Amino acid sequence: MKILETKNLKKYYGKEDNRVKALDGIELAVEKGEFLAIVGTSGSGKSTLLHMLGGLDVPTAGNVTIGGKEISQMTDEQLTIFRRRQIGFVFQNYNLVSMLNVYENIVLPLELDGNKPDRNYIRAIIELLHLQTMTQRFPNNLSGGQQQRVALARALASKPAIVLADEPTGNLDSKTSQEVLGLLKMSIKKFGQTLVMITHNNEIAQLADRIIRIEDGKIVNR
Repeated sequence: MKILETKNLKKYYGKEDNRVKALDGIELAVEKGEFLAIVGTSGSGKSTLLHMLGGLDVPTAGNVTIGGKEISQMTDEQLTIFRRRQIGFVFQNYNLVSMLNVYENIVLPLELDGNKPDRNYIRAIIELLHLQTMTQRFPNNLSGGQQQRVALARALASKPAIVLADEPTGNLDSKTSQEVLGLLKMSIKKFGQTLVMITHNNEIAQLADRIIRIEDGKIVNR
């Protein structure tokens, strides 16, 4: 069952002779529960693609469908709500709120949506990511690997259909990267979610169920 699909997805910048084709006709389908890695060199278009999949940017042409809903047809308000409820984002720089403790950071997306956290579910995430002893600590008292685990917990907290990860281990050493990705893979399998991750690290990409490579805004292999 397809959870995410793109049709002829394009993103162009500039005009005529100065036109840059960041994405040039991407056709992609991701199955529910799949862990997909998107690899490519810097400037290949992989980050642009992830931003399109998450509704963070508007395509020049084509469309993105998530769970049967075409997100390009949504208003800004509808898209904001949809992202908050259906998509979990994990970024390279963690994006934690320094004045909130670990637990408050994890449940923040739920509170922004006016929902009460499912305490049993949140507890399960915290235990799976080994954060039990850190819930009252603040981000500046955590290591990079610990902060990234908090970011993963926050991305999973709203029970999103899809988790989009942008170089999630880019700031971590090799050992910590393997640990964090192993935990993320375990969590999406446990909670029945779909993961799309971009990375330039082929070793990390090997953890995925499937790998696609992007060059010059096009998928060159699957």
